[in-house]
Amino acid sequence: MFNNNGSFLLALFEFFVFLAWFFCLFWIFGDIFRSRDLSGGAKTLWVLFVIIVPVIGILVYLVARGPSMAERQLEEQNRVQAAQADYIKSVAGSGSSTADQIASAKQLLDSGAISQQEFDAIKSKALAS
Repeated sequence: MFNNNGSFLLALFEFFVFLAWFFCLFWIFGDIFRSRDLSGGAKTLWVLFVIIVPVIGILVYLVARGPSMAERQLEEQNRVQAAQADYIKSVAGSGSSTADQIASAKQLLDSGAISQQEFDAIKSKALAS
């Protein structure tokens, strides 16, 4: 397959260029579909342009919309991070400490909303966790 070291290095370089082009292609497609300021028709035209004329399409996209690519990616990361934080807060529960739980139960006991047995149950549950 390879006659000498030069042909192997050339094949390795071609593989590297193809892989780099492939990564750029997916990066561009991700940015096209992540963009909220493009309509569906504009997204379709950009995708067709990048597919039909790949190298020129990628270069034109980078020149035309490249400066705002980082802003869109940062916006998406912030959105995902906020959603993750909300999910963690919802799963973690109220986050109140043992003393807060006992104090609120004591207030309920003093107001007559719960009985002494319910207060003792809440207290033991709070101390156990």
